[in-house]
Amino acid sequence: MTDIRPLRCPDVPAPEAFDDAAAAVARLCDLYDAATAFLTDHFSEVLRTGRSDASYRAYYPEVRLTTTSHAPTDSRLSFGHVPQPGTYSTTVTRPDLFRHYLEQQIGLLMQNHRVPVTIGASTTPMPVHFAVANDATVTVPQDGAADFHLRDIFDVPDLSTTHDDIVNGHGFLYPDGAAPLAPFTAQRVDYSLARLSHYTATDAAHFQNHVLFTNYQFYIEEFEVFARAMLADPDSGYTAFVGPGNQVITDADAPMHTPAKLPQMPTYHLKREQGAGITLVNIGVGPSNAKTATDHIAVLRPHAWLMVGHCAGLRNSQRLGDFVLAHAYLREDHVLDDDLPVWVPIPALAEIQIALEDAVEAVTRLEGYELKRIMRTGTVATIDNRNWELRDHSGPVQRLSQSRAVALDMESATIAANGFRFRVPYGTLLCVSDKPLHGELKLPGMASDFYRSQVANHLMIGIRAMEALREMPLERIHSRKLRSFEETAFL
Repeated sequence: MTDIRPLRCPDVPAPEAFDDAAAAVARLCDLYDAATAFLTDHFSEVLRTGRSDASYRAYYPEVRLTTTSHAPTDSRLSFGHVPQPGTYSTTVTRPDLFRHYLEQQIGLLMQNHRVPVTIGASTTPMPVHFAVANDATVTVPQDGAADFHLRDIFDVPDLSTTHDDIVNGHGFLYPDGAAPLAPFTAQRVDYSLARLSHYTATDAAHFQNHVLFTNYQFYIEEFEVFARAMLADPDSGYTAFVGPGNQVITDADAPMHTPAKLPQMPTYHLKREQGAGITLVNIGVGPSNAKTATDHIAVLRPHAWLMVGHCAGLRNSQRLGDFVLAHAYLREDHVLDDDLPVWVPIPALAEIQIALEDAVEAVTRLEGYELKRIMRTGTVATIDNRNWELRDHSGPVQRLSQSRAVALDMESATIAANGFRFRVPYGTLLCVSDKPLHGELKLPGMASDFYRSQVANHLMIGIRAMEALREMPLERIHSRKLRSFEETAFL
């Protein structure tokens, strides 16, 4: 016998047109809060009683735009406009977290197309797991642990609708035929917000718009030293330092404890107003971690991300501690082969390259021809086998030579390729920690004084580059090099 329960939904306002971006986002917040409160309240009640005579559903809010005009828009921008007349929409989650971003993107739509946007409830159900995620007092039990069948009463995450079809260019349309306004659906964003909390042990709200990735714990220690110096300087503009477990300090001398159990990717945030600070993520070793981190951080729409890690130097003329500024990538990481084929070129981005080179000059106080003493530009190879040195060298070494590679690591090309895929400006500055082709393996005691001092400078170079990028207009950093033929209007 089929169990048919009445379906109950929250009362929400009818869709309404808005010509003010702030008011539109305020309505998104109201709709989202109503949906999550409805699901959280009823879920808590069902959890308490163990039964329900009804099922409950709430819907994500959405932004919808319809334009019939072929009038040209500001072609200097690579975002903020739709490619042709039609109806476009996007489901939205956590509008409180994305308020500034949403106001900016919706405002550009209104400005460029001179039409209002419509805000209302979508037809996409909100999974109860994501609805209660912001309430620390509520936990969704594992399947079979409760006295009721969760799926009979609430919507649950559906991986068939949680995908990257939009950013991968697979011609995604919403069920009603509307084209996407944003690169990610609400379900995809919620999925990544949950994963970020798990992997980094910090809330998504702490992430800043400028993200550094590293594969070496020393950089975390140096980052904390820098952060405390900035907190001690009232003119620095930095307001707080956040570590795993959402530890927040605003006083330079306040203690920050290392959790008994570190997350897989320890993450630290030096915060400024409107997310203009810097986040540092220790992704550890390997392209899988690099892909995982960038897959999820991408939904936060950072302004740039950079890899500042260690690498193997491939040229005899390099020394331990030398820097490598990547201007091309040899991709043998394989983790993105299904999403971004290896024949897709990953171009160097001029704005990022200049910011990094200028930062190297500023920190090392070398410039021009003298800078070549400690830095090479060239191809960085990324592989998925940490012990590649133990294999027959005739294959990998020949490929490395043919590609003109100057350095090899396990993360940089993955981070750059995912930046390209997700339209997030990217760059790489590595520090040579070993030279396996020339007998200098990564072994204890081999680091020279030069190497140690250069490692200390390396993080500062990444920070200075990010501070330079922070001062650039957003439209300059997000160039058309990252955009395909038909792009979403939202950045």
